[in-house]
Amino acid sequence: MKNIDQQSIENAFRLFESGDIDAIEVGSIQGLQSIHVYLFDGLFEFAGKIRTHNISKGGFRFATALYLNEILTVIDKMPETTFDEIIRKYIEMNIAHPFMEGNGRSMRIWLDMLLKNRIQKVVNWQHVDKNLYLQAMERSPINDLELRTLLSNHLTEDVNNREIIFKGIEQSYYYEGYRKEE
Repeated sequence: MKNIDQQSIENAFRLFESGDIDAIEVGSIQGLQSIHVYLFDGLFEFAGKIRTHNISKGGFRFATALYLNEILTVIDKMPETTFDEIIRKYIEMNIAHPFMEGNGRSMRIWLDMLLKNRIQKVVNWQHVDKNLYLQAMERSPINDLELRTLLSNHLTEDVNNREIIFKGIEQSYYYEGYRKEE
């Protein structure tokens, strides 16, 4: 029996291989929910559902569940025409952390969809150091310069390169403590 991470990463690969990624709304909470469902349907009973409980990680408390729907409405309306605007929206979505589990994996795909659609670039995640990324994300609610610099240094215009996309998915799961089984 496959574990949740193994099945989820296979779902992520299939999302791109099948072309289903092209049917997902770009930059919206609805699009993020669609990605979450695709990755975790049948694995988490809450796949794609906005959380109703408060959560925290490493001493950081994410947006209060009581106000989460209102917060997500505001995030949906944020501008997303430049790299800086897209990163600000990504940070706000991370602070919201709309799902009980699987936020990071879903949001990195969501971010790349936004970048690809709006500025014709994606992050080459395989070159983004895990510790530097996690530290930059942790500090991003206070100051986003570190995260913007880290990600902008690893942007590529090779947005349809299968290897970049798939290695990026593997790196995304690695950030969450997972290594793809061979």
